[in-house]
Amino acid sequence: MSRAIQLHNHPFRFLLYLEWGLLAVALVSTFESPPMRPVRRVAREGIQEGLRQGPPPGALQAGFFHYSPIVGAIALILFGLLGLYLPTHKPSKIGHTALQLLLLLISSASVLNDGRTFPFVYLVLVIRGGLMYGLMGRLLLTSTAFVLFLVGLQLRLQTIFGLGRNLPPEVRSRLRGFITSLHLNFVVLFGLALLLVVLLINALLTERESQHRLQQANQDLLSSAQEIEKLAMDQERSRIARDIHDALGHSLTALNIQLESAVKLFDKEPVRSQQFLANAKRLGTQSLQEVRHSVAALQQDPLAGKSLEEALHHLIHQLTEDNPSRSAPHLRITPRIELVNPLPNNLKILLYRIVQEGLTNIVKHANARQVRLQLIGSAAIVTLTIEDDGQGFDIAQTKSGFGLQSMRDRAESVSGTFTVNSSSHGTRLQVSLPIERR
Repeated sequence: MSRAIQLHNHPFRFLLYLEWGLLAVALVSTFESPPMRPVRRVAREGIQEGLRQGPPPGALQAGFFHYSPIVGAIALILFGLLGLYLPTHKPSKIGHTALQLLLLLISSASVLNDGRTFPFVYLVLVIRGGLMYGLMGRLLLTSTAFVLFLVGLQLRLQTIFGLGRNLPPEVRSRLRGFITSLHLNFVVLFGLALLLVVLLINALLTERESQHRLQQANQDLLSSAQEIEKLAMDQERSRIARDIHDALGHSLTALNIQLESAVKLFDKEPVRSQQFLANAKRLGTQSLQEVRHSVAALQQDPLAGKSLEEALHHLIHQLTEDNPSRSAPHLRITPRIELVNPLPNNLKILLYRIVQEGLTNIVKHANARQVRLQLIGSAAIVTLTIEDDGQGFDIAQTKSGFGLQSMRDRAESVSGTFTVNSSSHGTRLQVSLPIERR
């Protein structure tokens, strides 16, 4: 934590409420009238007599401290206010802790003559120390709090033993054993309470740190996903730009040549001019179709609400039946689609783009007559296979081509595999994608 811990940015608000509850108990116990007062009044006479005779060895006189609940209450209130600001820088937090310890000593000393201690405030000190210090600092502060508690408890024992000096020896001995046993149990319980508080603070801080790392990892993952998406969009734009340059640019250039020839021969050879115009019309229609294909490729969702099977059938129909240019007039595409379960949307779009790229390459370059398209899906994997009987190509010379690399990148982006084999008898392309179970 780099910033100071205050009320508005306290990491664990319920711990702050717990502090206030424990301090309220300690504050109330400062002003309550304990049932020991009649005993203390009787014992005070014995203590005064003992003062005249001299204190017994190892005994602390009950009148050593002056009983002042107002001073103790003020010290506890100031101690509580310190919890509203916990520094995190080393010099400041050491001074802050020293001031807390001083206030605790003042509050304990002010009511010690009345036979009281404030064990709960040491728990508050440990809670605050857990938020301010590291592991070693927490252990050191916890040990200090436990030692101070033992010292205060010992002083309380001596005070109580001093109150029973006028009792008969047998009663005093039995009372001494009972009180010692009771306080020993109290020490064990308080030690366990301190241990539980330290473990609780460590667990809370560890969980908070884990959540912080998880949030940071999610942010990094989101940034990476955005970068990948941007890269994919750039690649898609590059592919479309190349297609426009290769296909549409060529068609428009040829169209311009045909129109120029038609203009030159319009008067001298009108028949040939009409042929040039017919070719120009065909090239214009082909260019328009190329533009439509490019615009369709730019759509964010190429499926447009359709199932993958419907979208693929529509794509095949566009490439064969609805192709005005008839660049592949004898091409026959035979699809076989068998999907056990619906695919995730990202896989459907990815498979559609791969099929679109593969079939477009076949139509443009393969000079094929038969194409078999298989899309077989199981519960764990989906496999796409595209085979044609075209003229094939040299993979070694084409492996750096954008089309193949684009399909390979798409498959590997979801931990899939991409293989392609080509010969003079045709080309076989296969893509296998794992299906993530949710």
